[in-house]
Amino acid sequence: MAKSVLDNQGSGNQAMLDLISGLIGNQSADGLGGLVQKFKDNGLHDIVSSWVGTGQNLPVSPDQLQKVFGSQQMQDMAAKLGISPDALGGQLSQLLPKVVDQLTPNGEIPEHGAVESGLALLKNFLK
Repeated sequence: MAKSVLDNQGSGNQAMLDLISGLIGNQSADGLGGLVQKFKDNGLHDIVSSWVGTGQNLPVSPDQLQKVFGSQQMQDMAAKLGISPDALGGQLSQLLPKVVDQLTPNGEIPEHGAVESGLALLKNFLK
């Protein structure tokens, strides 16, 4: 299961998953639900709902990610990874939908503890 999320993502998988874990954990006490709500609040309801749902994942563009997170947060995240904001947008647009999809296999946002466990499994897979 986890391998499909990480195929062809290069050597920065661990750092990118750490970043995504931080994004999910930093959305107030709502965890993954807070992240999903942030996308909905920025007009991307259909896109993020496709990731949570059981059907095909709709793509998200780097520009849409910048709309959700803001240019300053994108720059800060890119700096943490040592890459350009454009590179971050490209990588995040590929990986975030897959991670959210894998963390919501039943088409529902799981309890916060279950999300943390899922992220831990993905991270351990890389070690």
